[in-house]
Amino acid sequence: MFVLIAGGGRTGSQLATFLLAQNHQVRLIEHRREVLSRLHRDLPTEAIYEGDEIDPLILEQAGIHHAQALVACTTSDADNLIICFLARSRYAVPRTIARTNNPRAAWLFDQKFHVDVALNQAKILSTLIEEEMSLDGVNVLLKLQRGHYSLIEQKIATTAKAVGAAIKDLALPQECVIAAIIRQGKVVVPRGDTTFEVGDEVLAVADHPGTEKLATLFT
Repeated sequence: MFVLIAGGGRTGSQLATFLLAQNHQVRLIEHRREVLSRLHRDLPTEAIYEGDEIDPLILEQAGIHHAQALVACTTSDADNLIICFLARSRYAVPRTIARTNNPRAAWLFDQKFHVDVALNQAKILSTLIEEEMSLDGVNVLLKLQRGHYSLIEQKIATTAKAVGAAIKDLALPQECVIAAIIRQGKVVVPRGDTTFEVGDEVLAVADHPGTEKLATLFT
């Protein structure tokens, strides 16, 4: 995949390093001299393009016509919005991702400016903290569907309400599916009449309310 990254700060450079390690084609645009000197120490020269990130000519020279995804992670929210808007409206880039620097400007990062995915760092951090505080004993392994669902893992506690209960009798929410049970090192395929035992490690896919329901049953 060819990914074009606008902004060579710490976020942009780390993303470029990761993508290159995964054998993706990457071109990173940056205009600040002091940042460019660091980038040339951290990244291959052919992955770096010097110029103004919001200049259409620079974007074209960097290969935006061929980009399959664009990541706008400059320090300016206005520039990130402009870059995403140009990428989709002028160059038909299939996927656009933008970083939100100011949480108060997060409401702008949507389809009006052709932002497919907005990364609001303050919101992500607050959500993670909220989950850690509210979901006792639940490990979130993976976020799915832009965070609407999670793959979670939880161990059945000794005094859990679910001990001895069958899956069909738990009245789980519709958006909550038990995917697997690991019992004494072996995988148990969950069925309606499968009962939970102390020490079971349960893997489930659920939305946030479903995750909270499992937490009340398993802890």
